[in-house]
Amino acid sequence: MNVLKNMEAIFLAAAVLVGVTSAAQAASVAKHARYDAQVTIEGQQMAVVKVTAKRLPAAPKAAI
Repeated sequence: MNVLKNMEAIFLAAAVLVGVTSAAQAASVAKHARYDAQVTIEGQQMAVVKVTAKRLPAAPKAAI
């Protein structure tokens, strides 16, 4: 019967454990995603950079 009295504490401990493990899993997945973003060329790894920006209009481009 002691387990039934402490069911709230058991539930909270389980919830904390699930939260910690899911955060660790998310960090691991992000680490692997960053590693997979690198490309291997002739045995060397090169970082891939994606640049998003607006294109220059014709007038400033002609001045360059």
